[in-house]
Amino acid sequence: APMASRTGCLALLVLQLFASVEAFHVRSAMLARPLPASRHAMLKKSLPRCVGPSPVSLKMGETQVKEEMIVLPGDVKVSRLGVGAWAWGDRVFWGYDDSQEQEAQKGFDKAVACGVNLFDTAEVYGIGTGWGHSETLCGKFARECADKTDMELVVATKFAPLPNRFLDGRKAVARALRASLERLGTDQCDLYQLHWPGFFADRQFWDGLADAYDAGLVKSVGVSNYSAKRLRAVHKLLKERDIPLATNQIQYSLLHRTPEMNGVKEACDELGVKILAYSPLAQGCLTGRYSSTNLPSGPRGRIFEQRMDKIDPLLSALKRIGEKQGKTCSQVALNWLICKDVIPIPGARNEKQAEENCGALGWRLSAEEVQELDEVSKSFVDSSVEFPGMPLAQM
Repeated sequence: APMASRTGCLALLVLQLFASVEAFHVRSAMLARPLPASRHAMLKKSLPRCVGPSPVSLKMGETQVKEEMIVLPGDVKVSRLGVGAWAWGDRVFWGYDDSQEQEAQKGFDKAVACGVNLFDTAEVYGIGTGWGHSETLCGKFARECADKTDMELVVATKFAPLPNRFLDGRKAVARALRASLERLGTDQCDLYQLHWPGFFADRQFWDGLADAYDAGLVKSVGVSNYSAKRLRAVHKLLKERDIPLATNQIQYSLLHRTPEMNGVKEACDELGVKILAYSPLAQGCLTGRYSSTNLPSGPRGRIFEQRMDKIDPLLSALKRIGEKQGKTCSQVALNWLICKDVIPIPGARNEKQAEENCGALGWRLSAEEVQELDEVSKSFVDSSVEFPGMPLAQM
């Protein structure tokens, strides 16, 4: 990606990191208490069990696939598609306001009704509404879904390796996790991840993650935005403590295929670490809803305006394949990732978006269609068209 894009992305990251540091200090002081001695000391109060999958609607000519759950370490069973909850509570990038809560909850319920049980949030999600507001919403939606059916729900969240946490990284993980559990309304997290690298403090954060697992505060652990080198290092350390590394959450889409080129996907496949793909629709760029004359509002519009005219061949391919399969551009783009043995976690701001995303399940692109999309998108790699990624993920 060009320097301008990386600079803009870094600026957004800095805003995200520090917008709520003051709130973090207040909560940290309130929650600074030691971890329990063992996982058996914990009350195993899980998040609610939620609605089971509905039959997937298929049209004539589609290749029907019975979707099986993916089993992560800790016997955490997740669907082959998840929901990313970044937009829930984020006013700065996504323009969230409190009036959208009901729509977000309908999106949550619709996803679960379609067989999706994985929801990914983070303590930093909620810029403009409050530290961890997305976690609070996910916990609320899960509890209020409890009496509707019995599919087990999985809520993953992430620890932010902020600079002010570097000096006491191991204890910082414990404090932050307890605060996240409080917002989620549970005593145990299904999947706890490090949101990005901690650089010279990596070892402390990794030990803190392992401590949380040994204490029974988390069922499974993962990382996010990790390079191949860092992934191998954290995998080795956790393995020495008999703790499996479950996931690496990275940006991955038809407009950001860097993980295929920099060794990250290869390392994940080799180590048995499942990839969670965030921004799988390039923040809406691949939905077919936008053009150079119809841009989204806010920061996304500035990212989109330099790309929309140049990705016409890809959007045309998505539309053509979609018409053949009876699917939308979004569903084809998500299914391409599923065919790569990746779990995409697109956002769903409302019921309609959730339902459309879930249409990526229950069928598969043919090998020829996957290859066609590979070919038409490969020219975007390392070009000005490639969707900008997080700079920290390359380090």
